Amino acid sequence: MYLAVLVILLYCPSLKAQDIVTINQVTLTSPSHKVTNGKSIQLNCSADISKSTSFQMELTFLFYKDDNLVHNTTLKDVQARHKIFPARLVDSGSYRCTVDAKGKTKSSNDLEVQVEGLFQPKLTALKTEVTEGEVVTLRCEEPEEKPPFIFLFDKLLPDQKKQTKKKQELRENFASVDFPVQEGDSILNFQCIVQVMSPFGISTSDPSNMTLVTVVEPFSKPKMTVRPPQNITEGDRIDIECTTVQVRNQDIEILIQRDRKILNSTRGQNSVTYSAIATVENNGNYTCKVELGGVSKSSSINIVVPELFSKPILTPSLTDLDENQSLNLWCHINGSLNAKYSIIKRPPENGILLKSSSNLTITARVNDTGSYVCRAEIKGVIKESNPVQITVYAPVSKPVLSVSNSSTEMVLGDTLLLRCQSVFGTPPINYTLFRGNRSIQTITVLDNTYAEFRDIQTTLHDLREYRCEASNRHSYEKISSQRLNITVLTPIRNVSFGSLLYQEAESGGDITFFCSVKEGSLPINFSIFKQNDKKPLFYESKMSTKVIWQMTSLKKQDTGKYFCEVSNRASLPVRSNLLFINVILAAWQKGFIAAIVLAVIAIAASGFWWYLRKKEKGKHPSVEMSGSTAATNSTSEKPASGQNNDGEFYPVLESVYSEDGENHVKSTDENKGPDQESAEVEYTEVEVSTPDPCRAPVKKGTDTVYSDIRKANNDSGGNRHSRIEGSPDAT
Repeated sequence: MYLAVLVILLYCPSLKAQDIVTINQVTLTSPSHKVTNGKSIQLNCSADISKSTSFQMELTFLFYKDDNLVHNTTLKDVQARHKIFPARLVDSGSYRCTVDAKGKTKSSNDLEVQVEGLFQPKLTALKTEVTEGEVVTLRCEEPEEKPPFIFLFDKLLPDQKKQTKKKQELRENFASVDFPVQEGDSILNFQCIVQVMSPFGISTSDPSNMTLVTVVEPFSKPKMTVRPPQNITEGDRIDIECTTVQVRNQDIEILIQRDRKILNSTRGQNSVTYSAIATVENNGNYTCKVELGGVSKSSSINIVVPELFSKPILTPSLTDLDENQSLNLWCHINGSLNAKYSIIKRPPENGILLKSSSNLTITARVNDTGSYVCRAEIKGVIKESNPVQITVYAPVSKPVLSVSNSSTEMVLGDTLLLRCQSVFGTPPINYTLFRGNRSIQTITVLDNTYAEFRDIQTTLHDLREYRCEASNRHSYEKISSQRLNITVLTPIRNVSFGSLLYQEAESGGDITFFCSVKEGSLPINFSIFKQNDKKPLFYESKMSTKVIWQMTSLKKQDTGKYFCEVSNRASLPVRSNLLFINVILAAWQKGFIAAIVLAVIAIAASGFWWYLRKKEKGKHPSVEMSGSTAATNSTSEKPASGQNNDGEFYPVLESVYSEDGENHVKSTDENKGPDQESAEVEYTEVEVSTPDPCRAPVKKGTDTVYSDIRKANNDSGGNRHSRIEGSPDAT
């Protein structure tokens, strides 16, 4: 027995145990789903597996964040831990754990972990002391986080307001901006805030440290001084001085301006002065401005100068006057002050002194047209009146009315361009256009050019009369031009084309065409064409709206389509509708052709009849009624009495065989007249055919034999029968 067991153990293959494993579930947990920034994130991954006893425990744990592998480890345990310290905002996201056992994998559910809060950013200034006109460079940094970031820089103002600049940074964890130092800045405070976008929204940090920047003025605010300081009157000398103090000598610019007009300026100095004789025009707001690069400081003062005397007034006798008319100019000041007066004419810009007096009287000429002013001077103060425009008018010359294209003809519906011009006369000149006695339009010309009028011809008038009038402010009446006659041409419209024979005519005959138009200026050109012909068959130009033309000796070749083409001076040729003309044969031609056709038919019929007669004669030779023939014929069946196989009727003769063998033939027609009896008897061949079962049988010997014989003579026309008896007692 032991020997048998030993043999089995030696010779039977041994059974080896297999390593089998399956993953039932993978679970990922964390002590907290929300973690404060700087704390740690603890991830615990556990696997629930089933395995064989021989399986060697070895599991691979893989940790993912937002589907990206962040950590992996291989353990001989069913649990693994992953710790993230310190936790930053960038670590917020969705985590997952995957377990691998001998190629078999299984993943846990997603675990959302949120990191809250941001570390306070750090703010530094490149310079803590700056000068007006310079810029403050700031740097804000978030060292513990990863981009992208949004940096907010705040400049804190004294009134608790702030000026903010925003900058986005995608690659670095810091950003820099520049703040310009403005006028009035002395001590500046800055802060920054950082914002980060995460899957759970926007996280905002606490404000950074406060950074202080001191501003140093390069120069002081300018000071303005006016001498005399008060009681300034017209004619007094005034001095306005502007001064400033610099921290160090620099290339500053100082200027004095009034109402945007710069009065005086200097560069590289600490002061500037403006001096003038005071007048009312010096009233206003004066500003002193000091500039250095982008730094600007200013101060202002208002100066009031009482008026010594009012502005003089220039009064003309007339502003618009005729040539050679008297002109009187008077200059005065309200009140009884003694002043020096002068009257000046412009142009030129500086003026021409006409008289040093308050009165001026002249005989006006055209070249006296211009602008006049008067000046008054008291205590060195000079004032000038408002300008007065004086215009001296020369009368207009007789205007000339012309057509712009030099043509006195125009087409109905077109625009007529007329020009009216007076060669002489002081503008502005008024030109008025008349059609007949009716005024159409008035145009005012401000220089010595023409006036152009446009008149659209909308109604039919063979002749129109135009004139124009010219006038200006001269006292003369309006002057009229010569009358201008314009011929209005009407284009061709509604062309009609037809004939008097309803589009059909006989060969050799005539046809009358008529062509007319509904509208069109005379003379009118009429042309009649056959379609596809370039040369007209008829042409005439006449003083009428219609034309009649007769086309003679028509031929068959004249059949076709015709049209009428009409034109005049107002339009291009206008074609009518197409008219079809059919040329047919004349009556005598038709009769002649009919006679020829009938003659040909008669000749053909006669020939055919002759041919048939000849053929029939060839088929009926002389017949000898022999016994052998009768015997032969007695065995054949004959067609119906009086009719052959062709359906023709013939006379029947009776043939009797006698005992002596002679064949006696006689006609069955006993009523023939003597003429018929004497007529020649013609016989035809008797054909023996197979007996017809529908007829009486043919007897041999004593049987009765029927034979049909067609007589050639058509006049007999009757049916004849011959009876042949074989024996005297035959029936």
